[in-house]
Amino acid sequence: METNSASKWVLWVCLVVLLGCGLVQCSVTYDKKAMVINGQRRILISGSIHYPRSTPEMWEDLINKAKEGGLDVIETYVFWNVHEPSPGNYNFEGRYDLVRFIKTIQRAGLYAHLRIGPYVCAEWNFGGFPVWLKYVPGISFRTDNEPFKMAMKGFTEKIVNLMKSENLYESQGGPIILSQIENEYGPQAKALGAPGHQYATWAANMAVGMDTGVPWVMCKEEDAPDPVINTCNGFYCDAFSPNKPYKPTIWTEAWSGWFTEFGGPTHERPVQDLAFAVARFIQRGGSFVNYYMYHGGTNFGRSAGGPFITTSYDYDAPLDEYGLIRQPKYGHLKELHRAVKLCEKALVSSDPVVTSLGSLQQAHVYSSESGDCAAFLSNYDTKSAVRVMFNNMHYNLITLYTYISTVKHSPSDDTFLSEPQVGVQTSQMEMLPTNSEIFSWETYNEDLSSLDDSSTFSTVGLLEQINVTRDASDYLWYTTSVDISSSESFLHGGKLPTLVVQSTGHALHVFVNGQLSGSASGTRQNRRFTFNEKVNLRAGSNKISLLSVAVGLPNVGGHYETWSTGVLGPVALLGLDQGKWDLSWSKWTYQVGLKGEAMNLVSPNAISSVDWMQGSLIAQRQQPLTWHKAYFNAPDGDEPLALDMSSMGKGQVWVNGQSLGRYWTAYATGHCNGCSYTGSYRPPKCQLGCGQPTQRWYHLPRSWLKPTQNLLVLFEELGGDPTRITLVKRSMTSVCADVAEYHPNIRNWQIESYGRPEEFHKPKVHLRCGPGQSISSIKFASFGTPLGTCGSFQQGTCHAPTSYAILEKKCIGQQKCSVTISNSNFGQDPCPKVLKRLSVEAICAPVN
Repeated sequence: METNSASKWVLWVCLVVLLGCGLVQCSVTYDKKAMVINGQRRILISGSIHYPRSTPEMWEDLINKAKEGGLDVIETYVFWNVHEPSPGNYNFEGRYDLVRFIKTIQRAGLYAHLRIGPYVCAEWNFGGFPVWLKYVPGISFRTDNEPFKMAMKGFTEKIVNLMKSENLYESQGGPIILSQIENEYGPQAKALGAPGHQYATWAANMAVGMDTGVPWVMCKEEDAPDPVINTCNGFYCDAFSPNKPYKPTIWTEAWSGWFTEFGGPTHERPVQDLAFAVARFIQRGGSFVNYYMYHGGTNFGRSAGGPFITTSYDYDAPLDEYGLIRQPKYGHLKELHRAVKLCEKALVSSDPVVTSLGSLQQAHVYSSESGDCAAFLSNYDTKSAVRVMFNNMHYNLITLYTYISTVKHSPSDDTFLSEPQVGVQTSQMEMLPTNSEIFSWETYNEDLSSLDDSSTFSTVGLLEQINVTRDASDYLWYTTSVDISSSESFLHGGKLPTLVVQSTGHALHVFVNGQLSGSASGTRQNRRFTFNEKVNLRAGSNKISLLSVAVGLPNVGGHYETWSTGVLGPVALLGLDQGKWDLSWSKWTYQVGLKGEAMNLVSPNAISSVDWMQGSLIAQRQQPLTWHKAYFNAPDGDEPLALDMSSMGKGQVWVNGQSLGRYWTAYATGHCNGCSYTGSYRPPKCQLGCGQPTQRWYHLPRSWLKPTQNLLVLFEELGGDPTRITLVKRSMTSVCADVAEYHPNIRNWQIESYGRPEEFHKPKVHLRCGPGQSISSIKFASFGTPLGTCGSFQQGTCHAPTSYAILEKKCIGQQKCSVTISNSNFGQDPCPKVLKRLSVEAICAPVN
């Protein structure tokens, strides 16, 4: 096949670029306008994807979808605790294979931003620090403290040298164009005063001294010393400017949603608000935006911090927890990114000319010497739409709206509208049953009658939990004995005594003589709580056992390494004949973890003498502190999978020895009163799921499964019916599109760049089902003036009779289809001189 001249020219350019990094060192610098990569200023769109929150088998698909969504850069933290679980012992395997992740980014043709920290926050256990760090003699975290600085420098050097050894910095021809040291330190630095400032300065100089050949940033650090760039994190950053006029304006965390905590609602950030915030940031000189998160993923194992952060870290991100595209957020942002890229030359070439178009309306106009021009027309009014005049043309700007117009040597517009009617697909996702049954249930009760003497120790008084467990387990037993005289009044018809236990967090199960007496827990906002319940004691010796449960270690706050967890008391019995009996300084026996953990019951290869009970009575018994196991075969298809744990209480779950994480059927309380994109966004604004379990479904990666005989093990703290656990698949059930006939188009800039005539296309409706699916039917179709939204469309007064037939002909049996919105396509104009729309809802079904 003959290669045309344009293709040859592109191939030659690509070869020069690839070979050039070997002949002439690639470079990354910056100026006040932007990052400068190999001599070119760039507007860069980035997204956070954290490698441990997905599986290596998912990485390529996630990164390619990010690229298709218009991203240039993938950002990730580096998680110290998973890489150095004990001093000097490193782990870069499986989900922790950082080099593989960066090389996957490189193969996709994207850049990487490596946020080494090594403090990461991130709702991650202990903020990413290994727990052993707390016990280094003389250490004090994140301040001008020599033991901490030595450890931090050692790990930072480890990561930088690893990246250098694999030639992964852009200065070596690799994808890493930016690195971060520390993380959101500014508020803590102010609180600490001089030691905080000295530490921040040391951290910056230490990082720069590692000679990576790429710039370093510090987010939320106003006094970041040169040449480190200070950057912004938040829901909005259009008012931010760096601390020196020669540094670029970078937004390291544009929050796409918010995290979720057990007992709280989930949070949604409307894409209209997010897109408007990003457009406004760029129109005011921003040149680098990173979505936190672009794919949130899953807190597998015991990685969630907080405490009380859910296993799901979905974050309402453009790619959902399972790696599926979330519409309309993904598509809306993709249109924004395409529009911004059309403006890139003008945006990096000049400062804007700002013109007032009204009391709350402005135009920002950028121009370049080559004739490129970009205009941002914005309405900042949170309540009212407005009609403005710009360049002798009228524009209708709805509330919180940005219209981006680009002109290249001619007065023809390409536009992006940050508004509800942007023409992208909306998808409906559901959890559907699979063809896989969970069978052969067996159960084993954690033995409370005796403790294993080889793993226990006794002392007078109550001990802090993490100092004992070193976070080897969520669980710590506190056990003591009390002798009750046979003459006590409550044994002869009086009121039962009350046990009061004050805990510093996070949850507690109280057992008296082997029987559960009750449970209590704190919240993320207030970890401390008090157990206060009547207890049924008997004459003679009584064993009181307190199972203290951690739900992730803190990840944020001043010197959070000093925060206490567990039962620190007082612990007292009230209502005895003698009055109050303080047990705080009694002899307490401690055991770290559970017997089932020690016997490794979760492993498919474990050899155990445990006498598992067959499952016929499991549903009726529902005992606390119980292990359950069963088997299942991998279901057909390739849809993402999850376990529906709504029949259970609280605990942890494993499949084939891999931990899916902590589960907890805590019901969400909040204010789920609907959601409008207008006005400033904060997490309390758009809450979902009130009155339902905060998290019902727990992601099970398909790569963890065998074709048959997959082992499911769970530990249930409270009681529940495991026989009602089901394996479900996350599937797209329908897709919708709603586009006006004059919806603005972005022309194909690649065609134009080859010197061909400009070609403008009529708008189209695009529908796309998930992988392995096709469009099975058209539930609704109307070209005219349809009403309603996805899932509740209705015909309006104007409707083209051929609407259904056209959509069915184009789309039935296809995974994806597109239909041009024009009168000719639907036979004739159903209502002349009326602005028409095409609204469609299509049903998706598996391909047979």
